[in-house]
Amino acid sequence: MKIFKSLGSGAQRAFKSWKGVLIIWLISLLLVSLFVIPMKGILRTGFGSSTITETLRSGINIDVISDLEQYFSSLISYLSSGFFLLIFLGILINSFLAGGLFSSLKKSSGRLSTPEFFRTSARFFWYFLGMYLMIALIIIVFAFLIVGLPVGLTVKPDTGAGTITYIIGIISVSIFSIVEVILLLVADYARAWLVSAEKPAFFKALGFGFSETFRHFGSSFPMMLIIMVLIVLFGWMAAKIIGIWKPGTGGGVFLLFVVSQILFFIKVLLKAWRYGSVTSLMETNKSEVPSDPSVGTS
Repeated sequence: MKIFKSLGSGAQRAFKSWKGVLIIWLISLLLVSLFVIPMKGILRTGFGSSTITETLRSGINIDVISDLEQYFSSLISYLSSGFFLLIFLGILINSFLAGGLFSSLKKSSGRLSTPEFFRTSARFFWYFLGMYLMIALIIIVFAFLIVGLPVGLTVKPDTGAGTITYIIGIISVSIFSIVEVILLLVADYARAWLVSAEKPAFFKALGFGFSETFRHFGSSFPMMLIIMVLIVLFGWMAAKIIGIWKPGTGGGVFLLFVVSQILFFIKVLLKAWRYGSVTSLMETNKSEVPSDPSVGTS
């Protein structure tokens, strides 16, 4: 069956591109560290090795809270600015690295080298950034139309949310989830086409993404749905593991850090599996219709 063949091929391609996955994991870790380490410095400055924590254990002390007010304001200011900076840099870096990863997942791709990975990342950066922003904008519009608007219209100003609102909310979120999976599939097909085309073109890639998605909807959507369900289940499991882990020693904290990074590496590997599966299915569809002018031409 074409779906499971593509899933298997996508898994093989993801493992073959482990160097690219490792690069993405490492750069993501460095990016988060740029945000976390200064925040730890602010907290250490505020609490230090003083007896504040012991004082707070015995009850709320207004004097202590007043002394820490300047540090809390600094922390809140840093969190607000640093959070948006982290998102901005994350979008740029992910758009950059996705080009190298998609390129390494092609069937014709040989052995991955680090210089080649970064070269293809630079080549497709603007295409992938534009694709990310375009699909993100479409998702936001659909989120407003499918979820925000219906739920907002059913909320009564005097009583707030009622049973009808919750029912409409559940239905709206379910419909939006399906639409989001379709749009992610469009984006993946478009990016897979970009790295395979002789002459990449942004709007031609976007058009190919929509046409390929709905032309092969019977195989594309179930495959993407399987992948997304597994990714969501893995994310839920990882959150549960991290959430219930309460380290009491320095060794426990270090072990928690190691486990969390292993889980994050697996998450990146699952994303590579998704990209590889879509790329494999695209190549299979192309081989079935060799005269298709939409693929591999400008």
